[in-house]
Amino acid sequence: MTYLFETDEHQTLRAQARRFAEAEIAPHAHAWDEAGLFPRALYGAMAGAGLLALGYPESVGGAGDIGHMLVAAEELLLAGKSVGTCVGLGSHAIALPPIIKLGTDAQRERFVRPVLRGEKIAALAITEPGAGSDVAGVATRAVREGDRYVVDGAKTFITSGYRADIVTTVVRTGEGHGGLTLLVVERGTPGFEATRKLDKMGWWASDTAELSFDACRVPVENRVGAEGAGFVAIMMNFVTERLMLAGQCVATAELAHRESVAYAKERRAFGKTLSGFQVTRHKLADMSCRIAAARALVGEGVMRFLRGDASPALAAKVKNTATDMCTYVCDQAVQIHGGYGYMREYVVERLYRDARLYPIGGGTREIMLELIAKAEGY
Repeated sequence: MTYLFETDEHQTLRAQARRFAEAEIAPHAHAWDEAGLFPRALYGAMAGAGLLALGYPESVGGAGDIGHMLVAAEELLLAGKSVGTCVGLGSHAIALPPIIKLGTDAQRERFVRPVLRGEKIAALAITEPGAGSDVAGVATRAVREGDRYVVDGAKTFITSGYRADIVTTVVRTGEGHGGLTLLVVERGTPGFEATRKLDKMGWWASDTAELSFDACRVPVENRVGAEGAGFVAIMMNFVTERLMLAGQCVATAELAHRESVAYAKERRAFGKTLSGFQVTRHKLADMSCRIAAARALVGEGVMRFLRGDASPALAAKVKNTATDMCTYVCDQAVQIHGGYGYMREYVVERLYRDARLYPIGGGTREIMLELIAKAEGY
């Protein structure tokens, strides 16, 4: 259960993340899921354990690369048994990269470092009621008036948006792809509001929000990069986001498989354990094979990314392969558990619901196929 790129350093990191998750997340996983939120203090605790800033440059207080981030995130999910909590703890992974890559030193100091220290929460706001995978359809408009942008519009399905302190927001300042710009909107800015915490099928412990901008005046100094540079920044961000989502799928499926193996060895029917039946053993073996195949492809995607090959088409292949696998494995896990798999007190019931978002979030399965088809010249 490792990636090909892993070294002794990665294994040490796994152990570190496992200890943290077993102590700080697992005992509360079910309760936080039912409550629909985990304590804000968990960000600080995770930063104190050296896990919140993984995958970010040392120049902004980070350490390691995407490989370190991936293995730590997997171990947090496996040992913590809460997809929603882990997703919420990692929302800055899509909010901060544009600031790090395109922002000023002052912006990195003001917005990035406090998040990596666990003092602030960051979110990325792209999706709108009328625009999802079609990023060019973003309609939230920002009009410059002197040293401010006046922003009007709405965002939805924003991970950690309900209690985020800073929101990296995609706005329209012109027409077409070249008319998208990134602004950092801060909590407390007049006209900006997290209007509603959304109720979801899965990822319950991760808050997801609707945001509104009503004549919201954002300082020009909060613009990330040049005006009109937003689309390219978003596309760059999608590659790492999709690799990380694929890694979450592998971890989710691995946890579902582990829970199923343990249950099959314990549960008895017709005088023997479920694992005593060939049909059950074959289900478990098939699940294991699919997980291994997806893990190998995710590992290849990460290794190629680290070598400088940030291919959107490869990231799309990795994501679709991992999401399809995760959907199948979690479904089989519920089936193996029978009626208990349908009960909310069992981990696999949670994982089954959590898995359903992966073919949608970060770019739908259908959009991924279109990216692949274009790259292949179909």
